[in-house]
Amino acid sequence: MSVSAVPLPPVTGPDPAKSSSEAAIGCLLVAGAAIAWSTGGALTRFLEVSDNWTVVFWRSVFAALFLMCFMLVRDGPRGTLRLFQHMGLAGLGVAICFAIASSCFIIALSYTTVANVLLLQAGVPLLAALISWVLFRERVSTATWIAIAVVIAGVAIMVSDSLDGEVSPIGDMLALLIAVSFASATVITRRKAHLRMTPAVFLGVVIAACVASLMAGQLSASARDFALLFALGAVNLGLGLALFVSGARLIPSALAALISTLEPVLGPVWVWLLHNEVPAPRTLIGGAIILCALLMHLNWQYRRQRRIQAAR
Repeated sequence: MSVSAVPLPPVTGPDPAKSSSEAAIGCLLVAGAAIAWSTGGALTRFLEVSDNWTVVFWRSVFAALFLMCFMLVRDGPRGTLRLFQHMGLAGLGVAICFAIASSCFIIALSYTTVANVLLLQAGVPLLAALISWVLFRERVSTATWIAIAVVIAGVAIMVSDSLDGEVSPIGDMLALLIAVSFASATVITRRKAHLRMTPAVFLGVVIAACVASLMAGQLSASARDFALLFALGAVNLGLGLALFVSGARLIPSALAALISTLEPVLGPVWVWLLHNEVPAPRTLIGGAIILCALLMHLNWQYRRQRRIQAAR
């Protein structure tokens, strides 16, 4: 997964950068997170395990171990316990969304290209705005409505390959489910500003591991695959999230989201270079439309934040 994807999890701390040095560090940490997340598809393509649920299980186990160690080091045993105590039902909701998304990410790659999965996730921030408007009637600006319409057009172009049999519709539907799950998690965290992403994601990968243990035909894997599964869980998922939650506190949220778009850009590049997986023309066209809409919207948000800060 690209989480990401969680991808783009909302910032959990103060928005304005405290200093230029902290802002630079924040940018580097968020960029590192995006690079870590972007390796998911390429690593998965190296696996020889045929059972997707086996992959989900071990990836989730290694991610859970990494995230627990990260919280214990950062917050200590008591602080970690408090994080879980304060999660509430909102945290459980985010965990379920993440469990669905992280599981579907692995399964979707069996049916479609890495580019399809990652580029569809690029529209998560705008899907979150749409969901917020539908469920809670939150105000949506004209610029955001335009960006949402463009993203929907890009998604339509991408999934049109599945309508004429070019690619499996299962892969595209799973990719859309991932995007909707992440968007739903984003809506929850925006409405519950106190919610911390790390314990919620930890619970999500634990849920995914429990479900996968029941669904998997077997849990054995070769030493080579175990090394890859460790990288998928600890590095791709766990380290990516740890870098993001650390860096996103130091820079404006729009800038963090903007830098995170490195993930859907780099992910298809890695599988092209390492596995010669070339995306279909409509995937590239639709993905380019989604990315352009997102980048323009995030740039608009970032400039607006800067104007608001300057006016204070």
